Amino acid sequence: ENISDFSLNITDCTQVVVPEEVFFTVAAAGILENLLILIAVVRNKNLHLPMYFFICSLAISDMLGSLYKTLENIFIILCKMGYLTRHGDFEKKLDDAMDSMFILSLLGSIFSLLAIAADRYITIFYALRYHNIMTLRRALVILAIIWTFCAGSSIAIALFSYEAATVIPFTILFPLMMFFILCLYVHMFLLARSHARKIASLPTSTVHHRTNMKGAITLTIFLGVFLCCWAPFVLHILLARFCPHNPYCACYMSIFHVNGTLIMCNAIINPMIFAFRSPELRSTFKKMLYCSR
Repeated sequence: ENISDFSLNITDCTQVVVPEEVFFTVAAAGILENLLILIAVVRNKNLHLPMYFFICSLAISDMLGSLYKTLENIFIILCKMGYLTRHGDFEKKLDDAMDSMFILSLLGSIFSLLAIAADRYITIFYALRYHNIMTLRRALVILAIIWTFCAGSSIAIALFSYEAATVIPFTILFPLMMFFILCLYVHMFLLARSHARKIASLPTSTVHHRTNMKGAITLTIFLGVFLCCWAPFVLHILLARFCPHNPYCACYMSIFHVNGTLIMCNAIINPMIFAFRSPELRSTFKKMLYCSR
């Protein structure tokens, strides 16, 4: 907030403010939608597969992102009402906890997307050996390692967030992981195109291939949505750390609230993609709806 106040003094750009009601509505919708994904996977035993467990990991990350913005807005409201101060010891610890939650959400989303991409890659190119390579136990071990690493990293980054040595690796990790996932997808589609020509004469294999490619396209959509929703906020972190006094940087930072809203929109869009492109999830949602009625 100090950076925002200073930015207003060196730029003519008006700070864009998103109403608190919009924040709470979008955050609540994101939490409920992703909670619905988790319930659907738990209730349907046909969805107890590594791919859907990785999807649940992404849903948990999205829920943490929405919960972070909700708690942050409650914190700001309490400060405006005078119930909390901005520079107290308790408030500082609370702020560090919320920052840690935000970083955990971002890292969890990145590594969940990476796990989903790797799982889809194995499904397409090692279809006959997939169940031996990606067992349910192995998937749970991978998720345990991912979340242990993300939790430890989020705590360390939140505690030392004012050090450039901490901010630089964190911000570099985002484009690096996105580039790695992108390379994996490009390689996946190039090989898939080559395989499609070889198995064109086999109807059964073609159907199986189309099913797998549909999953790859779905995950590509996830990646695109993730980049559009998270990249502006990560850019804001970089600019706030390295050029807060530059008028152009300050002008970009005036849309901080919009970037925060985009993060929560990601939590809403992902479940819609799941429900629209996954027949199993659509079927499970219908059964849940009928049971509730």
